[in-house]
Order: sequence, then structure tokens, then C-alpha cells
Amino acid sequence: MSMLVMTGTGTGVGKTISTAAIAALAAGQGQRVAVLKPAQTGVGPDEPGDLADVLRLAGPVTTRELRRYPDPLSPEAAARTSGLPTLTPSEIAAAASDLDGEHDLTLIEGAGGLLVRFDAAGATLADVAWSLGALVLIVAEAGLGTLNATALTAEVATKRGLTVAGVIIGSWPDEPDLAAVSNLADLPVAAGAPLLGVLPAGLGTAGPEEFADRAKAGLSPWFGGEFDPECFVGRASAQK
Repeated sequence: MSMLVMTGTGTGVGKTISTAAIAALAAGQGQRVAVLKPAQTGVGPDEPGDLADVLRLAGPVTTRELRRYPDPLSPEAAARTSGLPTLTPSEIAAAASDLDGEHDLTLIEGAGGLLVRFDAAGATLADVAWSLGALVLIVAEAGLGTLNATALTAEVATKRGLTVAGVIIGSWPDEPDLAAVSNLADLPVAAGAPLLGVLPAGLGTAGPEEFADRAKAGLSPWFGGEFDPECFVGRASAQK
């Protein structure tokens, strides 16, 4: 588990929070952790981006950002509109490999989904994962519509020779509806991989100590957590 590629079924699904949660648990176990954000979009030069949230929540892990674009677009479109240089998979892979050589765990957080383009040639996070031989973690929404997006992401990953390690629900609502509860059983089927965590909505507002505790409760033992999917499904179903 030296390198993990974090991808989402869309924007705003809790990918950065999930990345920070995995980083926090690994760092708490004494591992040397790095988080690579190849492209940050929609953020100005002096504004805090996703890596600032990772540092605030996970503590002093190593972070690296390769490109920053001011427009809230895909990396390829944001580079085009700003006139700034694009990224290539080889550049991202080289940065990840450098970090991997000095750390026990390197997390690579994409922008949006697995096929969001980095450049005009069509390079994507899937290409990066393939070149690194890294496992892919899918961060998904909880409610209606998530099964199709998760299945599409997993199918693309598999057809491109990637291994999906599991799926994490990045923002579990305080009052889940019937679709969200039903999806707890159906998401692993859609992903073709186990449910490795469910993180509560609003977790990003927690302080570092509370964040680490809730991350431990919400993530699988695979990450050093205590999450038991069968128990969680049972509790959620009992509430409906």
C-alpha cells in the first residue's frame, strides 16, 4: 500500500476529506506520509487549496502540488483558459515516485473523476495510476445516482488494467434516506470491491484530534481504522 490513487465519482464527493483521513491514520501509526495533488483548480495563487485542508486535518505530512489554475474547470480546460502549462502523466508519475522513495505511503489525489483530462492529448488520472501500478480508491456519494457513477468508474478502471482496492463514502448524511441506506450494500457490487469506509458529513470542520478519532471509526482496518461494514449497515438499516 505504498501508493494509492484517490479518485471520485464527481466533484464535491469528499475526496480531499477521505485523503486527509487516510493520511491522518497512517501518520498516527508513525508512517511517513505524502499527499500529491497534481492539479489544483479554482484557487488563486495565494489562496489555500486542498492540500491546506489535508495539513490542517492530518497534521504535518508532506504535501506537493504540481500545477495551480485559477478557473474552476478541469485541469486541461483551466490550463487552456489561463494560458498556463498543462501536466503530463509522466510528470505526475515522476513526482509520485520521488515521494514514494522517501515515504511509507503516498496518496495521489485527482481532480474530479478518473477520466478528467490533464492535457489536450487526453491524459487522465487513469494513465497516472497505470504508469505507477498503483491501486485506485473510489470516493463516492451516498445517495441516489451514485451506483451508476461508481460502476462506470470501476468499469473504466478495470478495462484500463487498474485494480480498484475499494470504495469509500466521503460524506454520510446525518439523516440518510432510503437510497443511501440501500446503497451501503449495493456500492461494493457496483465497484466490484469492498466498502472500505464511511465518513460523516461535516467531518472537515473537526479539529485534528476529533478528526483522527472519527477517521479511525469511519475507515477500514486496511487503513488502520475500526470500520466494520456489516455493523454499519445493520445500524443504518435499523434507523429506517
